[in-house]
Amino acid sequence: MLTAKTLSARDPALAARLGWIIATPLLLLAAMYYTGFDPRLLLDADTLATLAHFAGEFFPPSHDPVFLASLWHETLTTLAVASSGTLLAMLVGLPAALLTSRALDRDVLTGEAPSRLWHWLQNSLRALMVILRGVPDLVWALLLVRAAGLGSLPAVLALGLAYGGMLGKVYAEILEAQPRAPAAALAGSGASRLAIFGYALLPQAAHELISYSVYRWECAIRASAVMGFVGAGGLGLLMDTSIRMLNGGEVGALLLVFMALVALTELISRLARHAVESRRGGLVLAAACILLQLAAFGWLGPQWQDSPFDVGGLLRFAGELLHPNLAPAFLLKVGGGMLETLAQSALGTAFAFLGGALLALPASQRGPRWLRYPVQLLLNILRGTPDLLWGAIAVLALSLGPAAGVLALALHTSGVLGRLFAHTLENLPPEPEAALRVSGASPVARLAYGLLPQALPQWIAYTLYRWENNIRIAAILGLVGAGGLGQQLYLALSLFQLGNAATLIAAMLLLSWGVEGISRWLRQRLE
Repeated sequence: MLTAKTLSARDPALAARLGWIIATPLLLLAAMYYTGFDPRLLLDADTLATLAHFAGEFFPPSHDPVFLASLWHETLTTLAVASSGTLLAMLVGLPAALLTSRALDRDVLTGEAPSRLWHWLQNSLRALMVILRGVPDLVWALLLVRAAGLGSLPAVLALGLAYGGMLGKVYAEILEAQPRAPAAALAGSGASRLAIFGYALLPQAAHELISYSVYRWECAIRASAVMGFVGAGGLGLLMDTSIRMLNGGEVGALLLVFMALVALTELISRLARHAVESRRGGLVLAAACILLQLAAFGWLGPQWQDSPFDVGGLLRFAGELLHPNLAPAFLLKVGGGMLETLAQSALGTAFAFLGGALLALPASQRGPRWLRYPVQLLLNILRGTPDLLWGAIAVLALSLGPAAGVLALALHTSGVLGRLFAHTLENLPPEPEAALRVSGASPVARLAYGLLPQALPQWIAYTLYRWENNIRIAAILGLVGAGGLGQQLYLALSLFQLGNAATLIAAMLLLSWGVEGISRWLRQRLE
C-alpha cells in the first residue's frame, strides 16, 4: 500500500508541487474577490450589448479627410518618436553597459585586486539603471509632460530614460555571456576597457546586440503609440480624443493603423535580423538606420522649436519630487493601491495563460490549416491593440475600477502568450507525438501526453516573464480609470500633489522589484 511517506520518497518535490497546486487557485480566488472581477460579467447581457454597440461603431472606419490627415501626421510622429527614443536609449544604455559589465572588469579578466571605489561607482550606476527601467515609460512621459509641457519631446525623453535602463542591463548581460578568453588576453596585455570591448567582445556579440536593439525599437513603437494618452503626442492623443467622444469610426481607423504598425515592425525586424548575417547586409542596415534617424529628427525638429520645454522648470519639478508624503494615512492608501495593482497583474496574467494555451495549438503549424490563419489574426489583434486601449474599452464594459484592468491585461497578454506558446509547440521535437500517433492515440491524447509535458515548463517561464512586465502595465492602467497605483498617481499629478506622486512612484518601483524577485525565484525552482 502506497503511503504519503512512500510517495514523498519516490518524488522529493511532491510536497512542494501539491502546495503550489493548492495555493495558486486560492490566491487567484482572493485576487478575484479583491479586484471585484467576476468572469460571469463578461456573459452579462448588458455588458455584451455595450461592447457590441461600441464595437459595431468601429465599422466603417472613419474616412473623413481632416481626420485622415491628422492620422497620417500622428502616425509619422509615433514612428519618429520611437526611432529617436530608441537612439537616445542606446546612447544611455551602451555606455552604462560598458561601465557596469563584469565582462570588462580587470579583476575578473586578469585576477587583479578589485578597486573598492570602482565597484562602488559600478553599483551606484546599476542602481540608477534599475530606477530608470523600474518606472514605466508612460509614467516617465506623464512626469515630463507635467514638468515641461505637452508634445513629442517628453515622449522621446521618456523612452530614452526607461529603455536606456533596460538596454544597459541587457547589453551588459549579452557581453557577460561571451567567451572570456579573447577579452582576458587583451586585458593581460594592458588594453583599455574600450579596446577590450571593440576588439574582443563586440565582434562576438554584435549580432545579438543588434537583434535586441531592433526588438526594443519594435517595443518603442507600441509604447509611443499610447503616450498621447498623457499628452505626449502621437497616435495615443487621437485615440484618447476618439474614445472620450465615443467616435467608433475613428477608433476603428486607429485600430487598423495599429495592426499595420505591428505587421510593419515584425517585417522590418525580420529583415534586420537577416541583414546582420552578412557584411553587406550589415552596411545596408546601418545606412537605413542613419537615414531613419535623420528623417525622424527632420520631422520632429520643427515641433521641438515650438515646444515649451524648460530645463529649469524640469529641475524644479524634480526637486519637489524629492519630498515624498510619508503620512501613515496616505501610506495605508498607497498600500491598498499596491495590493490592488498586484492582484490585477497576477489575475490578468493567469487568465492570459489560459487564453494563450487555448489559442496556441490552432495558431501553430501543428494545428488545422483552416483554423490557423483566423487564430493568428485574432492573436495579432489582441497583442497589437495597446494595453491602455484595452483598458479604456474594458472600462466601458465593466465601469471604472480594477476589474477593468484585469480584463485589459488578460486580453492583451493572451495575444502575446498565445504567439509565444505557438512558437514553443512548433519547436518541439516531433518524436513523442509521432510515437503516440503510430500507436493509435487520439489527437487529445497526443496533446496531453506528447506535447504539453514538453511545452509546459517553457510556457510557465514565458508567463512569469510576462508577469514581470504586466506589473508595470497594471501600474499605469489606472490612467484610463482601471484602478491601482496608476489612478492614484494620475490624480496626484493632476492636483500637483508632488509629495504624493513621489511616494506612489516609489511604491511602483518596490512592486516592480518585488515581482521580478518572486518571478526569478519561481523560474529557478522550475529549472
